[in-house]
Amino acid sequence: PPLILGGDCAGEIAEVGDGVSGFKPGDRVVVNPRLSCMQCAPCLAGQDDLCRRSRFLGSAIDGSYAEYISLPAANVHLLADSVSFELAAAAPTTYLPVWNMLVRRLQLKSWQTVLVLSASAGVGTAAIQVAKDIIGAKVIATTSSAEKAAKATALGADVVINYKDEDIRERVREITGGAGVDCVVDHVGADFFGPAFASLRNGGRYGICGATTGLRTELHLGQLFSQQKEIYGVFMGTKEDMREIVELMNRGAIRPVVDRTFPLAEAATAHRYMDETSFFGKLILTQE
Repeated sequence: PPLILGGDCAGEIAEVGDGVSGFKPGDRVVVNPRLSCMQCAPCLAGQDDLCRRSRFLGSAIDGSYAEYISLPAANVHLLADSVSFELAAAAPTTYLPVWNMLVRRLQLKSWQTVLVLSASAGVGTAAIQVAKDIIGAKVIATTSSAEKAAKATALGADVVINYKDEDIRERVREITGGAGVDCVVDHVGADFFGPAFASLRNGGRYGICGATTGLRTELHLGQLFSQQKEIYGVFMGTKEDMREIVELMNRGAIRPVVDRTFPLAEAATAHRYMDETSFFGKLILTQE
């Protein structure tokens, strides 16, 4: 059936429902686009990222390519006046999986090294910031051009590998003195899984939260068990993760990266631009 697209969004509250406290019309807010049931066992245990009946805006239900949207109060967070709607709308589906992955699941430490694949994408830019600015780790990032490499460096990456010209595994081994990285942030999947997984040190942790280049790949089981590597699947994060992310954004500790904005009426143009893969950061649709 027809469905309105759009997940991440930010804007002003038009109305509040009966029994809602802490919000009023006119409040500036950002939205967590994953709606959990708050009734199943994982939700009741504070693990709403594992909700058995979760729904995602623009996927299971109508999304944010609209003038108005109705949401549970638990999915709405107040924005500081210093944070624009455009920046806020770039945050949820980039920082939520990154925070879940690096802070909670992989538990990256300040003395460790992380490999961030596809640094120019939204998740890549978020991972660089969280790993470097919040955790204080060493960041090795990959990208496809000198222009994108310069932007990744400016964002905080310590070393950038241009995978068009360099072999990821060999370059990582060179940078780490042969040891490999402690963690990998993968949101692209099939095309880069092999060299990225081989770039992990013994006992390293591999996090994956997306598969934009393909869902199927080969896994060297010998590397997995003999080198005691760990793989973590990550999908978004908890409501508590979102609260922490918004708090960091409100005080300027993290700053989402926006490449371009388009009017909502030019959504098709924005999608075509996204297919060109020349962007760095997020693309945002704005209301008139």
